[in-house]
Amino acid sequence: MDVAVKQKVERIILNSFPHVEGKCTPDKPVRGSLVGKPQSIHANTELEEEKLLFKYAKQYHFEPVSLRVGMVYGAGILMIDAVQWFTKYALLGIWRKPRFIHLISIDDFVEATIAAATKSNINGIYHLGDKGIKTLKHFLDDITLFKENHKPWRMPVWMIMTAAIALELFSSVFGTQSPLIEDFIKIGMASYYGDTTRMHRELLTQLKYNTYKEGIHLF
Repeated sequence: MDVAVKQKVERIILNSFPHVEGKCTPDKPVRGSLVGKPQSIHANTELEEEKLLFKYAKQYHFEPVSLRVGMVYGAGILMIDAVQWFTKYALLGIWRKPRFIHLISIDDFVEATIAAATKSNINGIYHLGDKGIKTLKHFLDDITLFKENHKPWRMPVWMIMTAAIALELFSSVFGTQSPLIEDFIKIGMASYYGDTTRMHRELLTQLKYNTYKEGIHLF
């Protein structure tokens, strides 16, 4: 941001996510607050980035934009590809308790981001998401079955946490990257859903895919 301000950039866009406001559900979606208290370290870090963005904007008078995106789906998305790889070999587990997630297709995400960068009078917090309401485990069930892979195993949380701790320990000893960490589980277990009213009104009035079931061929 220091470089952007020096070059007199008129708008800075941050990709964030609704987790920064803590747990939120379709009946109580997040609406654009900066006073959340999320449990995850990752979410807390992202919240501090948002606060810094708006602090700089107030001081240097540019348009601050935070695009809060739940989960982007489509071909080439790292997490989605990883899910398919693990389920291909029946290696993926998911906790039993349902967690709401807010999805958006890669096509609609790109269009909304382009609009945020090019349209006039865009500033503030926008939640990007489709019109579907779904849980993580049902989403994973559907996309893995579509690819004819194995559905994720239902597991108790302690078992998944134990695997994360073991992998983190292995990584710290051998200097490798861990494919699973405790904080990733914490952020994954929190339901998240955002109020997309501003997105539909100012960025993207028409979605290409209203739900992931309409865009399931993207997998």
